[in-house]
Amino acid sequence: MATEVEFTRMSTKGQIVIPKKLREGFEDGTPFAVIRDRDTILLKQIKLPGIKEFEFLAEKGKKIARERGIKEADVDEIVHKHRKVQD
Repeated sequence: MATEVEFTRMSTKGQIVIPKKLREGFEDGTPFAVIRDRDTILLKQIKLPGIKEFEFLAEKGKKIARERGIKEADVDEIVHKHRKVQD
């Protein structure tokens, strides 16, 4: 698809309507990442993992947890500890 340019405005509530011509091929509820770099805002469609990929990742996580001796009861403490570090 070639680069296309359309014009729109932001509402007082911060909403921006994507022109119909540029919405073609996207369904209602399509998730996007919104990236800002100074005066540029980019929308990038996010491809969410399917159930099989999610199950694969969950099993991989369980395996790593078993290898490291992490039990389900330890998870809350680990999450809270890492959240405090980032705050």
